[in-house]
Amino acid sequence: MGRAHNRRSAPSASRAIPSGVRPGVVRIAPIMALPSVLAEFGVDPSRLLREFKLDLSAFAEPENRIAYSTVGRIFGRCVEATSCEHFGLLVGERAGISSLGAVGYMAQSAPDVRTALRILQRLYHIADGGGAITLDHHGGSVSFGYAVLEPGVQHVEQLIAAAVAIGYNILRALCGPQWQPTDVHFSLATPPAGARVRKVFQVVPRFDEERSGITFPARWLARPPPGADPLLHRMMRERVDALLAADADIDGSIGAVRRHLRSAASPHRHTVDSAADQLGLSVRTLKRRLAAAGTTFLDLREEARFDVACQLLRHTGMQVGEVASSVGYAETSSFTRAFVRWAGTPPTEWRERQARAAARSTDRRRRPTKGVGAGAGN
Repeated sequence: MGRAHNRRSAPSASRAIPSGVRPGVVRIAPIMALPSVLAEFGVDPSRLLREFKLDLSAFAEPENRIAYSTVGRIFGRCVEATSCEHFGLLVGERAGISSLGAVGYMAQSAPDVRTALRILQRLYHIADGGGAITLDHHGGSVSFGYAVLEPGVQHVEQLIAAAVAIGYNILRALCGPQWQPTDVHFSLATPPAGARVRKVFQVVPRFDEERSGITFPARWLARPPPGADPLLHRMMRERVDALLAADADIDGSIGAVRRHLRSAASPHRHTVDSAADQLGLSVRTLKRRLAAAGTTFLDLREEARFDVACQLLRHTGMQVGEVASSVGYAETSSFTRAFVRWAGTPPTEWRERQARAAARSTDRRRRPTKGVGAGAGN
Protein backbone atom coordinates (compact mmCIF):
# COMPACT_ATOMS: atom_id res chain seq x y z
CA MET A 1 0.00 0.00 0.00
CA GLY A 2 2.83 2.35 0.86
CA ARG A 3 4.54 1.65 -2.43
CA ALA A 4 1.44 2.38 -4.45
CA HIS A 5 1.02 5.66 -2.64
CA ASN A 6 4.61 6.63 -3.44
CA ARG A 7 4.06 5.93 -7.13
CA ARG A 8 0.98 8.11 -7.20
CA SER A 9 2.53 10.98 -5.24
CA ALA A 10 5.89 11.05 -7.00
CA PRO A 11 6.42 13.37 -9.96
CA SER A 12 5.48 11.84 -13.28
CA ALA A 13 8.44 10.88 -15.42
CA SER A 14 6.71 12.37 -18.45
CA ARG A 15 6.54 15.88 -17.02
CA ALA A 16 9.01 18.55 -18.06
CA ILE A 17 12.06 18.36 -15.80
CA PRO A 18 12.62 21.53 -13.76
CA SER A 19 16.19 22.68 -13.24
CA GLY A 20 18.05 22.42 -9.97
CA VAL A 21 18.49 25.54 -7.92
CA ARG A 22 21.38 27.94 -8.28
CA PRO A 23 23.76 28.73 -5.41
CA GLY A 24 22.03 31.04 -2.93
CA VAL A 25 18.56 30.02 -4.13
CA VAL A 26 16.05 27.53 -2.68
CA ARG A 27 12.80 25.92 -3.78
CA ILE A 28 9.62 27.18 -2.13
CA ALA A 29 8.52 23.64 -1.21
CA PRO A 30 10.07 23.39 2.29
CA ILE A 31 8.48 26.69 3.41
CA MET A 32 5.10 26.40 1.68
CA ALA A 33 3.37 26.36 5.09
CA LEU A 34 4.65 29.85 5.95
CA PRO A 35 1.48 31.73 4.91
CA SER A 36 -0.81 29.37 6.84
CA VAL A 37 1.34 29.64 9.97
CA LEU A 38 1.16 33.43 9.71
CA ALA A 39 -2.61 33.27 9.34
CA GLU A 40 -2.88 31.17 12.51
CA PHE A 41 -1.31 34.06 14.39
CA GLY A 42 -3.85 36.48 12.93
CA VAL A 43 -1.31 37.98 10.53
CA ASP A 44 -2.30 38.70 6.94
CA PRO A 45 0.29 36.77 4.88
CA SER A 46 -0.46 38.67 1.68
CA ARG A 47 0.35 42.02 3.21
CA LEU A 48 3.52 40.78 4.88
CA LEU A 49 4.81 39.08 1.74
CA ARG A 50 4.18 42.21 -0.33
CA GLU A 51 6.91 43.86 1.74
CA PHE A 52 9.28 41.49 -0.06
CA LYS A 53 7.63 42.01 -3.45
CA LEU A 54 6.14 38.51 -3.27
CA ASP A 55 2.62 37.42 -4.09
CA LEU A 56 0.87 34.80 -1.99
CA SER A 57 0.58 32.63 -5.11
CA ALA A 58 4.38 32.17 -5.01
CA PHE A 59 3.81 29.75 -2.13
CA ALA A 60 1.33 27.62 -4.07
CA GLU A 61 3.89 26.02 -6.42
CA PRO A 62 6.67 23.94 -4.80
CA GLU A 63 9.08 24.41 -7.72
CA ASN A 64 9.05 28.21 -7.41
CA ARG A 65 12.42 29.69 -6.41
CA ILE A 66 13.40 32.27 -3.81
CA ALA A 67 16.74 33.69 -2.66
CA TYR A 68 18.00 32.02 0.51
CA SER A 69 18.81 35.41 2.03
CA THR A 70 15.22 36.52 1.38
CA VAL A 71 13.90 33.49 3.27
CA GLY A 72 16.00 34.56 6.25
CA ARG A 73 14.65 38.10 6.11
CA ILE A 74 11.07 36.86 5.75
CA PHE A 75 11.48 34.62 8.79
CA GLY A 76 12.79 37.60 10.74
CA ARG A 77 9.81 39.70 9.71
CA CYS A 78 7.46 36.88 10.65
CA VAL A 79 9.01 36.77 14.12
CA GLU A 80 8.39 40.51 14.43
CA ALA A 81 4.78 40.26 13.25
CA THR A 82 3.85 37.26 15.40
CA SER A 83 6.11 37.80 18.45
CA CYS A 84 6.90 34.10 18.08
CA GLU A 85 10.62 33.38 18.48
CA HIS A 86 10.21 29.81 17.20
CA PHE A 87 8.37 30.70 13.99
CA GLY A 88 10.87 28.85 11.77
CA LEU A 89 10.36 25.70 13.82
CA LEU A 90 6.60 25.87 13.23
CA VAL A 91 7.11 26.14 9.47
CA GLY A 92 9.67 23.32 9.40
CA GLU A 93 7.33 21.01 11.35
CA ARG A 94 4.98 21.00 8.35
CA ALA A 95 7.47 19.95 5.69
CA GLY A 96 9.07 16.59 5.08
CA ILE A 97 10.97 14.47 2.60
CA SER A 98 8.57 15.17 -0.29
CA SER A 99 9.49 18.87 -0.06
CA LEU A 100 12.88 17.94 -1.56
CA GLY A 101 11.26 16.95 -4.85
CA ALA A 102 12.98 14.31 -6.97
CA VAL A 103 15.87 14.01 -4.51
CA GLY A 104 13.43 13.29 -1.69
CA TYR A 105 11.56 10.65 -3.69
CA MET A 106 14.85 9.06 -4.74
CA ALA A 107 15.90 8.80 -1.09
CA GLN A 108 12.49 7.58 0.09
CA SER A 109 12.51 4.74 -2.45
CA ALA A 110 16.12 3.69 -1.71
CA PRO A 111 16.84 0.10 -0.64
CA ASP A 112 18.00 1.07 2.87
CA VAL A 113 18.26 4.09 5.13
CA ARG A 114 22.05 4.32 4.73
CA THR A 115 21.70 4.72 0.96
CA ALA A 116 18.87 7.21 1.42
CA LEU A 117 20.90 9.47 3.73
CA ARG A 118 23.91 9.36 1.42
CA ILE A 119 21.67 10.40 -1.47
CA LEU A 120 20.41 13.35 0.55
CA GLN A 121 23.91 14.38 1.58
CA ARG A 122 25.30 14.17 -1.95
CA LEU A 123 22.36 15.65 -3.88
CA TYR A 124 20.72 18.08 -1.48
CA HIS A 125 22.16 21.06 -3.38
CA ILE A 126 19.66 20.36 -6.18
CA ALA A 127 16.88 21.54 -3.84
CA ASP A 128 18.71 23.99 -1.56
CA GLY A 129 21.44 26.30 -2.79
CA GLY A 130 22.00 27.89 0.61
CA GLY A 131 22.64 24.96 2.92
CA ALA A 132 24.08 21.46 3.10
CA ILE A 133 23.06 18.16 4.64
CA THR A 134 25.62 16.90 7.15
CA LEU A 135 26.13 13.23 7.95
CA ASP A 136 28.51 12.06 10.68
CA HIS A 137 29.20 8.54 11.96
CA HIS A 138 30.62 8.12 15.46
CA GLY A 139 30.67 4.75 17.15
CA GLY A 140 27.22 3.21 17.14
CA SER A 141 25.49 6.50 16.35
CA VAL A 142 24.74 8.62 13.31
CA SER A 143 24.13 12.37 13.24
CA PHE A 144 22.03 13.81 10.43
CA GLY A 145 22.03 17.58 10.31
CA TYR A 146 22.15 20.86 8.45
CA ALA A 147 24.70 23.61 7.88
CA VAL A 148 24.15 27.07 6.41
CA LEU A 149 26.52 27.72 3.51
CA GLU A 150 25.34 31.07 2.22
CA PRO A 151 27.35 33.89 3.85
CA GLY A 152 25.76 36.96 5.41
CA VAL A 153 22.28 35.47 5.83
CA GLN A 154 20.13 37.02 8.54
CA HIS A 155 18.10 35.08 11.12
CA VAL A 156 20.12 31.92 10.76
CA GLU A 157 18.55 30.60 13.96
CA GLN A 158 15.16 30.47 12.22
CA LEU A 159 16.59 28.72 9.16
CA ILE A 160 18.40 26.11 11.24
CA ALA A 161 15.38 25.45 13.45
CA ALA A 162 13.21 24.92 10.37
CA ALA A 163 15.81 22.68 8.71
CA VAL A 164 16.29 20.45 11.77
CA ALA A 165 12.50 20.10 12.13
CA ILE A 166 12.33 19.04 8.47
CA GLY A 167 15.22 16.66 9.10
CA TYR A 168 13.27 15.06 11.95
CA ASN A 169 10.31 14.48 9.62
CA ILE A 170 12.64 13.07 6.95
CA LEU A 171 14.07 10.54 9.38
CA ARG A 172 10.59 9.51 10.54
CA ALA A 173 9.62 8.97 6.89
CA LEU A 174 12.73 6.87 6.20
CA CYS A 175 12.81 4.86 9.42
CA GLY A 176 9.11 4.57 10.26
CA PRO A 177 6.99 5.69 13.21
CA GLN A 178 8.93 3.58 15.74
CA TRP A 179 12.09 5.59 15.16
CA GLN A 180 13.14 8.01 17.89
CA PRO A 181 16.24 10.23 18.16
CA THR A 182 18.68 9.83 21.01
CA ASP A 183 19.80 13.45 20.81
CA VAL A 184 19.02 16.73 19.04
CA HIS A 185 21.67 19.44 19.06
CA PHE A 186 21.94 22.98 17.74
CA SER A 187 24.85 25.28 16.93
CA LEU A 188 22.71 28.02 18.47
CA ALA A 189 22.36 29.66 21.84
CA THR A 190 19.53 28.37 24.05
CA PRO A 191 16.29 29.89 22.64
CA PRO A 192 13.41 31.31 24.67
CA ALA A 193 11.14 28.58 23.27
CA GLY A 194 13.07 25.62 24.67
CA ALA A 195 9.87 23.87 25.80
CA ARG A 196 8.45 23.99 22.28
CA VAL A 197 11.66 22.53 20.89
CA ARG A 198 11.47 19.65 23.38
CA LYS A 199 7.88 18.97 22.36
CA VAL A 200 8.74 18.79 18.67
CA PHE A 201 11.70 16.42 18.99
CA GLN A 202 10.57 14.46 22.07
CA VAL A 203 14.02 14.75 23.66
CA VAL A 204 15.74 17.47 25.66
CA PRO A 205 17.76 19.38 23.02
CA ARG A 206 21.33 20.55 23.53
CA PHE A 207 22.48 24.01 22.49
CA ASP A 208 25.85 25.74 22.04
CA GLU A 209 27.09 22.75 20.05
CA GLU A 210 29.48 22.66 17.10
CA ARG A 211 26.83 21.43 14.67
CA SER A 212 23.07 21.25 14.30
CA GLY A 213 21.51 17.85 13.82
CA ILE A 214 19.75 14.75 15.07
CA THR A 215 21.55 11.71 16.48
CA PHE A 216 20.12 8.20 16.37
CA PRO A 217 21.37 4.58 16.63
CA ALA A 218 23.30 3.36 13.59
CA ARG A 219 21.29 0.11 13.54
CA TRP A 220 18.56 1.98 11.64
CA LEU A 221 20.87 2.42 8.64
CA ALA A 222 20.44 -1.16 7.43
CA ARG A 223 16.64 -1.05 7.45
CA PRO A 224 14.61 -0.48 4.28
CA PRO A 225 12.47 2.67 4.26
CA PRO A 226 8.70 2.04 4.24
CA GLY A 227 8.65 3.45 0.70
CA ALA A 228 11.51 1.32 -0.69
CA ASP A 229 10.64 0.72 -4.33
CA PRO A 230 13.20 -0.29 -7.00
CA LEU A 231 11.07 0.95 -9.93
CA LEU A 232 10.40 4.36 -8.41
CA HIS A 233 14.03 4.60 -7.32
CA ARG A 234 15.22 4.03 -10.88
CA MET A 235 12.77 6.61 -12.23
CA MET A 236 13.87 9.21 -9.71
CA ARG A 237 17.54 8.47 -10.32
CA GLU A 238 16.99 9.20 -14.00
CA ARG A 239 15.20 12.43 -13.08
CA VAL A 240 18.04 13.49 -10.77
CA ASP A 241 20.70 12.57 -13.35
CA ALA A 242 18.91 14.83 -15.84
CA LEU A 243 18.93 17.66 -13.29
CA LEU A 244 22.63 17.19 -12.64
CA ALA A 245 23.42 17.13 -16.35
CA ALA A 246 21.39 20.30 -16.97
CA ASP A 247 23.05 22.17 -14.10
CA ALA A 248 26.58 20.78 -14.30
CA ASP A 249 28.20 24.18 -14.78
CA ILE A 250 26.11 26.30 -12.39
CA ASP A 251 28.69 26.46 -9.61
CA GLY A 252 31.25 23.96 -10.81
CA SER A 253 34.06 22.53 -8.74
CA ILE A 254 34.19 25.42 -6.28
CA GLY A 255 30.62 24.85 -5.13
CA ALA A 256 31.14 21.09 -4.98
CA VAL A 257 34.24 21.44 -2.80
CA ARG A 258 32.51 23.93 -0.51
CA ARG A 259 29.64 21.51 0.03
CA HIS A 260 32.06 18.66 0.62
CA LEU A 261 33.93 20.63 3.26
CA ARG A 262 30.75 21.51 5.15
CA SER A 263 28.83 18.25 4.79
CA ALA A 264 30.96 16.30 7.29
CA ALA A 265 32.55 17.11 10.63
CA SER A 266 35.86 19.00 10.94
CA PRO A 267 36.45 20.68 7.56
CA HIS A 268 40.07 21.32 8.56
CA ARG A 269 40.76 17.56 8.42
CA HIS A 270 39.75 17.19 4.78
CA THR A 271 42.44 16.88 2.15
CA VAL A 272 42.43 17.55 -1.56
CA ASP A 273 42.67 13.77 -2.04
CA SER A 274 39.47 13.12 -0.04
CA ALA A 275 37.67 15.91 -1.90
CA ALA A 276 38.73 14.57 -5.29
CA ASP A 277 37.63 11.07 -4.32
CA GLN A 278 34.24 12.34 -3.14
CA LEU A 279 33.73 14.24 -6.39
CA GLY A 280 34.87 11.37 -8.60
CA LEU A 281 37.83 13.31 -9.98
CA SER A 282 41.57 12.83 -10.01
CA VAL A 283 43.52 15.14 -7.72
CA ARG A 284 45.22 16.67 -10.73
CA THR A 285 41.90 17.42 -12.45
CA LEU A 286 40.42 18.98 -9.33
CA LYS A 287 43.46 21.17 -8.78
CA ARG A 288 43.38 22.26 -12.42
CA ARG A 289 39.67 23.17 -12.26
CA LEU A 290 40.08 25.13 -9.06
CA ALA A 291 43.09 26.96 -10.47
CA ALA A 292 41.08 27.87 -13.56
CA ALA A 293 38.47 29.36 -11.22
CA GLY A 294 41.16 31.39 -9.43
CA THR A 295 41.40 29.45 -6.17
CA THR A 296 42.94 26.42 -4.48
CA PHE A 297 41.69 23.65 -2.22
CA LEU A 298 43.61 25.14 0.72
CA ASP A 299 41.95 28.53 0.13
CA LEU A 300 38.50 26.91 0.16
CA ARG A 301 39.34 24.93 3.28
CA GLU A 302 40.43 28.08 5.09
CA GLU A 303 37.23 29.79 3.93
CA ALA A 304 35.20 26.91 5.41
CA ARG A 305 37.06 27.15 8.72
CA PHE A 306 36.41 30.88 8.89
CA ASP A 307 32.72 30.46 8.04
CA VAL A 308 32.29 27.81 10.75
CA ALA A 309 34.16 29.96 13.29
CA CYS A 310 31.98 32.99 12.51
CA GLN A 311 28.75 31.00 12.86
CA LEU A 312 29.83 29.54 16.20
CA LEU A 313 30.96 32.93 17.54
CA ARG A 314 27.79 34.65 16.36
CA HIS A 315 25.15 32.07 17.23
CA THR A 316 26.45 30.08 20.22
CA GLY A 317 27.81 30.79 23.67
CA MET A 318 30.91 28.63 23.11
CA GLN A 319 34.15 30.01 24.54
CA VAL A 320 36.69 31.27 22.01
CA GLY A 321 39.00 28.39 22.93
CA GLU A 322 36.21 25.91 22.19
CA VAL A 323 35.59 27.53 18.81
CA ALA A 324 39.31 27.38 18.08
CA SER A 325 39.37 23.66 18.81
CA SER A 326 36.27 23.09 16.66
CA VAL A 327 37.98 24.51 13.59
CA GLY A 328 41.30 22.73 14.17
CA TYR A 329 43.46 25.03 16.29
CA ALA A 330 45.23 23.51 19.31
CA GLU A 331 46.05 26.95 20.71
CA THR A 332 43.64 29.86 21.11
CA SER A 333 46.46 32.28 20.29
CA SER A 334 47.00 30.64 16.88
CA PHE A 335 43.27 30.83 16.17
CA THR A 336 43.19 34.50 17.19
CA ARG A 337 46.03 35.35 14.80
CA ALA A 338 44.29 33.48 11.98
CA PHE A 339 40.99 35.18 12.73
CA VAL A 340 42.62 38.59 12.61
CA ARG A 341 43.96 37.71 9.16
CA TRP A 342 40.46 36.63 8.09
CA ALA A 343 38.33 39.34 9.65
CA GLY A 344 40.73 42.15 10.55
CA THR A 345 39.77 41.98 14.24
CA PRO A 346 40.22 39.49 17.12
CA PRO A 347 37.40 36.95 17.63
CA THR A 348 36.30 38.36 20.99
CA GLU A 349 35.93 41.87 19.58
CA TRP A 350 34.21 40.55 16.47
CA ARG A 351 31.72 38.62 18.62
CA GLU A 352 30.96 41.69 20.74
CA ARG A 353 30.23 43.75 17.64
CA GLN A 354 27.90 41.06 16.32
CA ALA A 355 26.11 40.84 19.69
CA ARG A 356 25.54 44.62 19.75
CA ALA A 357 24.14 44.52 16.22
CA ALA A 358 21.88 41.60 17.13
CA ALA A 359 20.64 43.43 20.24
CA ARG A 360 19.70 46.46 18.17
CA SER A 361 17.82 44.21 15.75
CA THR A 362 15.99 42.51 18.63
CA ASP A 363 14.96 45.86 20.07
CA ARG A 364 13.46 46.83 16.73
CA ARG A 365 11.57 43.51 16.53
CA ARG A 366 10.04 43.98 19.95
CA ARG A 367 8.52 47.33 19.09
CA PRO A 368 4.82 47.17 18.18
CA THR A 369 4.41 46.38 14.49
CA LYS A 370 1.66 47.99 12.47
CA GLY A 371 0.08 47.05 9.22
CA VAL A 372 -0.11 43.25 9.17
CA GLY A 373 -2.20 42.38 12.23
CA ALA A 374 -1.24 39.97 14.97
CA GLY A 375 -3.01 37.63 17.30
CA ALA A 376 -2.58 34.53 19.36
CA GLY A 377 -0.82 31.58 17.79
CA ASN A 378 1.05 28.37 18.56
